Amino acid sequence: MDLKTLKTFQAIIRSGSFNRAAEELNYAQSTVTMQIQKLESDLGVQLLERGKGVALTEAGRLFHEQSQRIVQDMERLQRSITDLKSGEAGSIRIGASDPTASYRLPDILQKFMTLFPKMELSVDISGSGALCGRMLRGELDIVICSAPELGKELHFEPLFTEAFVLLLPEDHPLVSVPAVTADHLRGHRLLITAPTCPYRKKLESVLTEAAGPPLDTMEIGSMSALKFYVASRLGIAFVPEVILNPVPAGTVTRRLEGSSTVDMTCGIICRIADYPLKPPVRRLYDFIRQELAAQPGFSLE
Repeated sequence: MDLKTLKTFQAIIRSGSFNRAAEELNYAQSTVTMQIQKLESDLGVQLLERGKGVALTEAGRLFHEQSQRIVQDMERLQRSITDLKSGEAGSIRIGASDPTASYRLPDILQKFMTLFPKMELSVDISGSGALCGRMLRGELDIVICSAPELGKELHFEPLFTEAFVLLLPEDHPLVSVPAVTADHLRGHRLLITAPTCPYRKKLESVLTEAAGPPLDTMEIGSMSALKFYVASRLGIAFVPEVILNPVPAGTVTRRLEGSSTVDMTCGIICRIADYPLKPPVRRLYDFIRQELAAQPGFSLE
C-alpha cells in the first residue's frame, strides 16, 4: 500500500467511476484497476462493489474514512519535508547575548518570521561563555555574541562592532573633563558586569594599562541594567551605545580617549561539525548576516 494507491482509491470514490478517476489522475484505466486489485489483495477484503457505478462495501467505508486522514497527513508531511529541504521551514534554536538579544534581534526575527512563517524559532539569552558551551553540546544551532575562546571547535564570523560609551550622571566631575582617559576613572566608582562577562574581561585589560590605585568598582549582574544604576547616581559605567536611545534623564555620555578601545567585536557562531549547515539554519544565518550588515559599525572580515 502506498500513497499513490490511496489517492487513486479516493479519486474513484470522489468521481464515482474508475474511468473518471483515471482521467483525473492522468492514468490509464488499466493502471487504476490494477492498483485497486492489488490493494484489495493486500488487505484481504473487497473494498468496492463493481457494477454500473462503484459502491463501497462495509470494509470499503471503513477504509475510505481512515484513508482520508492518512492521505491528508502524508501530504502534509511531504510538504513539510519539501519546505525543510528548501529552507522554507524548520525548527531553529538561537542563542544570543545582550544587548544584541534585546535590542537588535527582535526586529530581525520579526522580519524573518514574516518572510518564513513556517519556521519555528526559540531564543536562549545568556552570556557568551554559557552560549558557546551549549553550542558545543549541540543544544543550539546558531549563536550571536562576542568571539569564543581560542581552541573551541566553533566557527566565528565577526560582523559588527558593539560600541561602548561612558555613561555618567550629568553633574559628575568627569563631565567637565575635555577628553576622558582610563587614568581619569581612578577615584570614581565604576559599575561593572559579572566576572564571566567577556566585556568585563576586556574592560579590565584596558584599564590595567593605566597605572594608579585600584579601581573602586560595584558589580551589577545585567549589562542592560547598568544605565538605570548610573541614572540613580550609584556610579559611572561603560554601556553599549545601542541601549541608550534615549539616554536616561539626568545622564550624559562620553567616549574613552586614548589608544585603547573598549568596543567589542560581535558575530555569528556555529559548530564546525555542523557544516554544511542545514538549509533552515543557513537561511537564518544569511538573513541575520544581511540585516546586521545594514547597521552602523558593521564589518565583514
